[in-house]
Amino acid sequence: MLNPGLCSITFRQFDVDGVLKACADAELTHVEWGADVHAPDPTTARDVARRTTDAGLTVASYGSYWRADPSSDNDFGPVLETALALGAPRIRVWAGREGSADCTDRAAVVENLARAVRAATDAGVQVGTESHGGTLTDTTASTLLLLDEVDQLVGSPVLSTYWQPTVDAEDDEALAELAVLLPRVSTVHAFSWWPGTQRNPLASRESLWTRVADVLRGSATDHDVLLEFLPQDDPVHLRDEADTLTKWLRG
Repeated sequence: MLNPGLCSITFRQFDVDGVLKACADAELTHVEWGADVHAPDPTTARDVARRTTDAGLTVASYGSYWRADPSSDNDFGPVLETALALGAPRIRVWAGREGSADCTDRAAVVENLARAVRAATDAGVQVGTESHGGTLTDTTASTLLLLDEVDQLVGSPVLSTYWQPTVDAEDDEALAELAVLLPRVSTVHAFSWWPGTQRNPLASRESLWTRVADVLRGSATDHDVLLEFLPQDDPVHLRDEADTLTKWLRG
């Protein structure tokens, strides 16, 4: 099953009810609630969970900004507590603060990430790494290595990864990356950037996203496919973007 949804950070300017209304109006079913604005603590998250359910929507995940690096201020406990209050089945985390080519202490990032994965697994919550530059998931090869390194420490392949097209990757290159990572992909962030980070309508990369949808439908697992960015960051485009995404996911 492919679940169309929205990252709440798309609308940082909206309150929780505004995000829920935008989702409902666009007929999106799932929400990844961001930690920076909408669900920063357990008390707020508990209220967000109630409002999400009352709106007939589903919490897809908790979009945290926790980074698995050696710093002294990266206690995972509060993040996990907030995710549990939110009722989130998954926590998005970041694989350090340095890219794979520049990382000065990869082992420390892996160990911190494994510690978080163990704690979350014991609490019945999944963990997925954000796919992003400036972290150890900046390339497909490094992401695969990271998953394997954490698997070895945790003892089972419970860590997943998010996926989104690498900036400036051609369609075939992006699809090849997805094909390699697919068995471990839990969530897809959907948007069309080209060139660079120029934000265009999803339909401008139809040749990519229709094939992504085909790949995801052929997978043996469910995936959340969440709109993250809109053209010109303008909320007026959400309905059209949601309609396009939903059509492609249905095939």
